[in-house]
Amino acid sequence: MSFMSEAFKYLAASIAAGLAALAAALGNGKVISKTLEGMARQPESADNLRATMFIGVGLIEAVPILAIVVAFLILFL
Repeated sequence: MSFMSEAFKYLAASIAAGLAALAAALGNGKVISKTLEGMARQPESADNLRATMFIGVGLIEAVPILAIVVAFLILFL
């Protein structure tokens, strides 16, 4: 392989991982802020909102993990 194709592989992997991390951070911030707003409005439903928030954050965090896997596949295959 040429030097440029190797460089583009590293560039593509870093962009994929970086954008996925950025998107996950923004998504987590939005989910957590809306959950806190809901808890402030209805404190009696805080337990249900908290459980739903943790499920949502876990699903959002799956995206950058998959992006890291794709980045490694780009690099090593």
